[in-house]
Amino acid sequence: MSTISVTSSEFEGVILKGGITFVDFWAGWCGPCKAFAPVFENASTRYPEINFVKVDTDAESELAAAANITSIPTLMAFRDGILVFREPGALSSSTLEELIQSVKNLDMESIKAEITAEAAKQNEK
Repeated sequence: MSTISVTSSEFEGVILKGGITFVDFWAGWCGPCKAFAPVFENASTRYPEINFVKVDTDAESELAAAANITSIPTLMAFRDGILVFREPGALSSSTLEELIQSVKNLDMESIKAEITAEAAKQNEK
């Protein structure tokens, strides 16, 4: 599967549909974004089971603001609707490959248990 561009109205649905989703926040005038684009696209063809999503920060400025994007490119990774990675900067192909494997290998039951425990602790306050 190749990358897809999403708008603010589509973003939440794409993230919450489950599985793994990588999101590249970019802009057409951004040099590092242009350098990262083929790396991201290439990964999308190697991993058709993963959603690779692009958000144009110029066209979707409200979404970028809601996601607190202050530097581009910024890459986010979601698994089962949970943000598990967020970092600004263009990644090399090998670094993106390592990140993909790390996200695939996450123990999501443990992460969900931690989120539940943290929410319970916050509710006690």
